[in-house]
Amino acid sequence: MSMTPEQAAWFRDTFARLVDNVDQALLGKREVVGLVLSAMLAEGHVLLEDAPGTGKTSLAKAIAASVQGTSTRIQFTPDLLPSDVTGVTIYDQQNHRFEFHRGPVFSSIVLADEINRASPKTQSALLEVMEESRVTVDGVAHEVGRPFLVIATQNPIEQSGTYKLPEAQLDRFMLKTSIGYPTLAVTERILAGVVDRNPSASLSAIITTSAVADMADLAATVHVDPVVARYAAQLVEHTRASDATRLGVSVRGAISMMRVAKVYAASQGRHFVVPDDVKTLAVPVWAHRLVLDPEAEFSGTTAESIVQRAVSAVEAPLARAAG
Repeated sequence: MSMTPEQAAWFRDTFARLVDNVDQALLGKREVVGLVLSAMLAEGHVLLEDAPGTGKTSLAKAIAASVQGTSTRIQFTPDLLPSDVTGVTIYDQQNHRFEFHRGPVFSSIVLADEINRASPKTQSALLEVMEESRVTVDGVAHEVGRPFLVIATQNPIEQSGTYKLPEAQLDRFMLKTSIGYPTLAVTERILAGVVDRNPSASLSAIITTSAVADMADLAATVHVDPVVARYAAQLVEHTRASDATRLGVSVRGAISMMRVAKVYAASQGRHFVVPDDVKTLAVPVWAHRLVLDPEAEFSGTTAESIVQRAVSAVEAPLARAAG
């Protein structure tokens, strides 16, 4: 059953209230907040590439507070073990049995800070939970629940002592974006003390975690016309055929686009996806998945420019409104 226009209007209003609420803690970053919330409702995960001190922790806490969820922050370091992320089984001498002690990954919003500083083994442990939405220890599966959003961060400047995320692992993030520095006006408000030190603590919840799961299920019913799906497939094929890429957008990347485009359409009050939704999301959803040809990269070609070229080269269809 497809989403109705009335449900789309409710989704748009609720989504806007969530953005407004989170924006109180992360001033002037509505576009980024909208992207992260879209990823959460599409049941994907986000990679933030940002310099330190741009509000990544505030973003995670504000989203958790807005949905009556929990948030945890994991500082990734070279000595961090997989069990430090997922949890560990410990023998209880009093009860004479093994008990599973949950790790910080069991939370609604998980901030994996500087994920590229942990060893590949620890990175893989987190990425496995992201893919499966559960932790398996000693043959027993433990569900992490819904919603479950991982916001992983990496510092684009200081790369000393880091482990670069492999392309196959980057592909597991639904989208990649960056918060960036605030504008001059927002910086002045921060320095003037208008903003609390911990603004998320004073935020009131907009919806419950169960309502978030309902919104995710509802967004999945947004209609995608075959013409729009074909347009997305043509864009994907264009990135693969480019001389500047060794690997174009994967099948997982194409599926991620359809999932997040449905949420984006609903957030605009529509019960159907249009080509402009795909255009708007193309760079954040696809650019980080490309593997560039070394010569093209050396000459200054970027993944973002390749995606933008594809959007410019492939003619967008005139899609029907709904099925």
